[in-house]
Amino acid sequence: MRSGTVAVGRYRIHYVEEGEGFPVVLIHGLAGDHTAWRPQIQALAARHRVVALDNRGAGQSTQLDEPVSTEDMARDTLALMDALGIERAHVVGRSMGGAIAQHMALLAPTRVHTLVLCASFARLDPAGMRALQNMREVLGWSGSWGAYARHAIPMFVSPAFFNAHPDRIAEIEGLIGGETRLAAAYNRANQACLEHDTLGRLAEIRCPTLVMAGGRDPVCSMTATRWMLERLPHADAVIFEQSSHFFMLEEPERFQAVLDDWLARHTPR
Repeated sequence: MRSGTVAVGRYRIHYVEEGEGFPVVLIHGLAGDHTAWRPQIQALAARHRVVALDNRGAGQSTQLDEPVSTEDMARDTLALMDALGIERAHVVGRSMGGAIAQHMALLAPTRVHTLVLCASFARLDPAGMRALQNMREVLGWSGSWGAYARHAIPMFVSPAFFNAHPDRIAEIEGLIGGETRLAAAYNRANQACLEHDTLGRLAEIRCPTLVMAGGRDPVCSMTATRWMLERLPHADAVIFEQSSHFFMLEEPERFQAVLDDWLARHTPR
């Protein structure tokens, strides 16, 4: 796996890449960094040039306590594609990453071959907003990523998964709780999610779009998912009915099969 950083204005954007072929750009969510995509990088690299970045304010990219928007992060990602010589790509975003990807499709429609939105939103519903506000408050009150992880995990996985997989829950909590990210940078990205609203512009997105959602997701709920599907003119939908926000972890084999099938059907030969 190759890694590097590119300068985007006064920011450094870190990325990893692996494989050859038609590009796939992976954009992570609010919590974590590019490592959230490790299984997908490994699975897709046999057929694609896979690029996964750390968004501004996360991972090894520049972290600052200053306002940021999902559109800002979309421009960062397009600039990264420029620096890597990627003219056009499948763009896959999870949660906040899907919000960023929507702006990419609106800003530069010729650069986004297809759009894949995983547990994402064009606008959060009131319950989703409260979930993000609560998680930010816990981090602020406690000053502890471990406390954040313990409070957030019931929002990320279904009760059935939580009860059936205590070892897996402990592993996920350990990963989230081991975060070294600047809390202020997380708070700025959290606010970017709360303010994100592309609902009124979704009809402008003309590329093929796949929306995947967890039927039990309280963060990016089925209400928020329906809002997107009602407005996206070329969208397919796959619902992981019994899973939550982290359906990629709850049903990894099914998720990978759906993504593989989508890419196989839409990649230029």
